[in-house]
Amino acid sequence: MATLTLVQFDSQDPYEVIHRFGPIDEVRELTRETYVPRAWTPLLDALGRGINDLEHSLSELEEGARPSKVVFAVVTDGQENSSREFGKAQIESMIKEKSERDNWQFVFLSADLAAINDATDVGIHIDSVLLFARNSEGSNAAWRSFAERVSDYRAARMSGVEFDQSDRKHPDDPGRA
Repeated sequence: MATLTLVQFDSQDPYEVIHRFGPIDEVRELTRETYVPRAWTPLLDALGRGINDLEHSLSELEEGARPSKVVFAVVTDGQENSSREFGKAQIESMIKEKSERDNWQFVFLSADLAAINDATDVGIHIDSVLLFARNSEGSNAAWRSFAERVSDYRAARMSGVEFDQSDRKHPDDPGRA
């Protein structure tokens, strides 16, 4: 069973939990009314709080009920510009620990090239980072690629969630060959 925690983060509400650690099929569809991008981007704070919250949620499960695969995905339209709780070095350390010790997969999708640099600066591997165009076509392509790669990972067709060249539609994507 796949579970999902969905958090919107911005300067108006730096950590708004829309859906907390529950079955993915129970997540309400996001619409223009239920999901409205707003203001600044406390990216590092959202990463830090998200990692801590997910780690806590998993620790409350019986060991046999814990998932064998965890995908921590970040989707943003902007770069880090307003975090107060967490710094880059701290987030990099947290990501390294969760990746190496628990095999968490960190994935980053963004419509902002500078945000891609934020992701790689904190240790998210470039193969797991995807830049997409700021339009519905770019967004739809990114979500399609993400869904396919996560499905491949969950079905053990891939050892991690990594994008290939067919996923890299944006001409400025740094992972594009």
